[in-house]
Amino acid sequence: MSRVAILGTGAVGARVARHLLAVGGRSSFGAVDRVVLRDTDPERLLGARAVLESAADRVEVQHAPFPGDLDVDLVVVASPRGTQAPALEAALEAGRPVVLCGDGLAETVAIVRLAGEAAAARLPVVLGAGFAPGLSCVLAAHAGSWFDEVEEIHVAKAGAGGPACAVVHHRALSRLSYDWRGDQWIRRPGGSGRELCWFPEPVGPHDCFRAALPDPVLLHHAFPGVERITARMAATRRDRLTAPLPMLSPPPVEGGVGAVRVEVRGRRGGAQDVRVLGAAARPAVAAAAVAATAAEWVMADRVRVHGMASLAEMVEPVAFLEDVADRGVVAEVFEGEHAVV
Repeated sequence: MSRVAILGTGAVGARVARHLLAVGGRSSFGAVDRVVLRDTDPERLLGARAVLESAADRVEVQHAPFPGDLDVDLVVVASPRGTQAPALEAALEAGRPVVLCGDGLAETVAIVRLAGEAAAARLPVVLGAGFAPGLSCVLAAHAGSWFDEVEEIHVAKAGAGGPACAVVHHRALSRLSYDWRGDQWIRRPGGSGRELCWFPEPVGPHDCFRAALPDPVLLHHAFPGVERITARMAATRRDRLTAPLPMLSPPPVEGGVGAVRVEVRGRRGGAQDVRVLGAAARPAVAAAAVAATAAEWVMADRVRVHGMASLAEMVEPVAFLEDVADRGVVAEVFEGEHAVV
């Protein structure tokens, strides 16, 4: 009997559970007989349990203080910032593979420091299995396969998932961004470097700015020879002005439709070329689809790395995008008009 633990039952975690319990109790590549939900907030646990009412007999709810053991086959970490690194340490100590859904730069760097432990244990640890990073990394890998030599990767995203995601994005605009240029990291103030980015409809054009985003860190590891890697985030003037302050109003339970955009530049057939891929969806919905698909790939032993890596290195891009599309998140390529990848 296979069991999956989901740490954090907010906008993303509850949906991951629903995906893994769907289709009569069998995922596309491996049976998930039982899901264990863990959260420190009783209200979130009750809400997640209500969402999963049709499969309530296969859902186990645990609230703090948690049992010491992790009697599961895989751990999905969808908890708020500041909690993911300790959760990963506990999972590695228990010898369990992990799928992480975080999108904070500082926490991603802290997690990367545990890469040696994951490699020594030969445990798959999927880092950044969300909308961006996550789907954005797979799109970059897919676009990169069309080139003889990739020279630049530029990621932009719009929208936020649940409240925890909104807080991370709010703080990111007031922190230093890290871009890879040449052979070094370039630090720039968050909220600078305005660039108009066109996202897939219905999101459309948005001004995007530098922010403390983890995408360049993950993509540099996957593409060490690329000369330039940047990441930007859509923001309004108010977002940038209030970024250094605490959030003036509580974040919404869930944001509206967001999008990711990945632009890859390089050489193909002796000439310069550009490819732009993207996807539009509610960020929490897309993140859950990506995380659930990543969990299935790990359980089916379809991943390429038995250690810590982003999805750009972990999966075969086309097959992974097809599986995510089956869950309603469809990637698009810009060719003057939208076309399904």
